[in-house]
Amino acid sequence: MKLHRLLDSRCQSLRLFLLSYDKLLNETPLAVKRDKLTLPRRSAPQKGQTLEDGALRCRQKFLRFFPAGFYDDKYIAWEREYKWQAHQSWEQELNRDEFRSLLIEGQYMEIADRAVRIESRTNLLFSFEKMALRDAVRAIAGACSFATGLYDFLHGRDDDEKKFDRWCSVLAKLPRKKTRVLTWPLATVFGFIAMPEKHIFFKPDVTREAARQYGYPFEYKSTPTWNIYENLLKFAAVIRRDLRDLKPRDLIDIQSFIWVQGSDEFDE
Repeated sequence: MKLHRLLDSRCQSLRLFLLSYDKLLNETPLAVKRDKLTLPRRSAPQKGQTLEDGALRCRQKFLRFFPAGFYDDKYIAWEREYKWQAHQSWEQELNRDEFRSLLIEGQYMEIADRAVRIESRTNLLFSFEKMALRDAVRAIAGACSFATGLYDFLHGRDDDEKKFDRWCSVLAKLPRKKTRVLTWPLATVFGFIAMPEKHIFFKPDVTREAARQYGYPFEYKSTPTWNIYENLLKFAAVIRRDLRDLKPRDLIDIQSFIWVQGSDEFDE
């Protein structure tokens, strides 16, 4: 009982800090700095292959599978629809106002349950990652850290680098049984579901293969860090620029394009 009261007290402190910080920034006319991505120049060859050649081959592969591009019925059914449905569920169940209200009420377990349930309807995470997440938020301490950390990552007013690094720190400290919680897929899946116009999902092996095919110099480390994630966002921005005539709607479309390039499911 003493331990439970201690954990609840720590949760309350974290919750009140985040909410007072959020309220202060909402009521203060500050100019919020939006991080800008500097795209790499389009002239770097990789092993005798120019970026333009790689981009063209990747584009052609995508259109062979989906001739109507991002508006192809098969593309929507195979790749986009379930991701968009997850985003819509998030908007209904954990939009900013609802998320904030649940935090005010101290409903950490409910927040964690909703987030886990929404993600579980997708195939974005491996089964062992889903299990690691469920185990991590099963108790009040893990649910508290997860809920407050995720709210800060999604809705905090700090710069993106600091928010991402704090989110990774939260994941690293969550309770674990077997599998660690701080992996690239777990670090990026909720941002992707909640805000697909801003955040992208990162499957390392598939993305690295897609970057190789594209001719993009993608740096990688297995431990999630802002520098690598920023590089991924730059890669996504390059793809979006190259495919602007196909009118990608958001980073769901860009992540799906990357998946087609790097996944064994689309071997030709």
